[in-house]
Amino acid sequence: MGDHLSERLRTERTGKFFTLFLLCIVNLLLLSMIISLLYKSSAIFFNYTLSETLFSANWKPLQGHFGFAVFLWGTLWVTGLALILAAPVGIFTAIFLSEYAPAKIRRLTKPLIDLLASIPSVVFGLVGLTVIVPFVRDHVAPFLGVTTNGYCILSGGTILAIMILPIISHLCLEVFRTVPRGIKEAALALGATKWEVSKHVLLREAQGGIAAAILTGFARAFGETMAVLMLVGNVTSKIPHSIFDPAYPLSALIANNYGEMMSIPLYDAALMMAALLLLIVVIFFTAFSRLVLPRFMKGLNL
Repeated sequence: MGDHLSERLRTERTGKFFTLFLLCIVNLLLLSMIISLLYKSSAIFFNYTLSETLFSANWKPLQGHFGFAVFLWGTLWVTGLALILAAPVGIFTAIFLSEYAPAKIRRLTKPLIDLLASIPSVVFGLVGLTVIVPFVRDHVAPFLGVTTNGYCILSGGTILAIMILPIISHLCLEVFRTVPRGIKEAALALGATKWEVSKHVLLREAQGGIAAAILTGFARAFGETMAVLMLVGNVTSKIPHSIFDPAYPLSALIANNYGEMMSIPLYDAALMMAALLLLIVVIFFTAFSRLVLPRFMKGLNL
């Protein structure tokens, strides 16, 4: 009996050590990525101030100017537009599936939403090229009295919104399920309609989780490369001021230029710094969303 117990304890310790070892490997991978990018981009930090690289719009690598302002603004424009388009649709989709949809429709729709999230980004890019770009060029822009070739922030933001929509709706749906049923039933018993319950109870109780879902969508959209690269125009000459202007996000800058012009001094370091900026922003917003959601769950005493 004693030998059997000792063997079980040894197995437990071995399993604990093995899982801890794997956890350390995963964390070391992320840490090694950050250290590697810092090392590769260190030449930029030594030769230019942070304000010169982040706030200057002067991107002329042949002359030694590496200002990221055009690319940062392009990334923020496309990502912001994608969130504006995707967040309301994702939230209301989750409300419908949570509160209104019959169980049969819910069971049918959820796998489709998950499938949408797994489609490769290049497929979204091709759909954007064949559908969204011509639609923006031939219909949306003329209707608003604007001239564009279709390769603009609106096209990139629209396809990016479609890509992050399943993430936001899926997370919101999971959050809505954690709202205590008793609260909703009490509101219904007092004479509230389903929409009033959704508006004043569900959204209020789940606001922390909704914020976490939107932040997760932002982190996903911020680093997207292929679909955005194919649709936004990739113009480095100016900071965009309209959704019909072309843009050049950071991710597209790296994908377009890495490996082609590395003979230019500091070019490699500049692109590595762009990758570091992307990684830091994605880590920040992902970590922040993970902090918001647990606090929301704790507030519900679940």
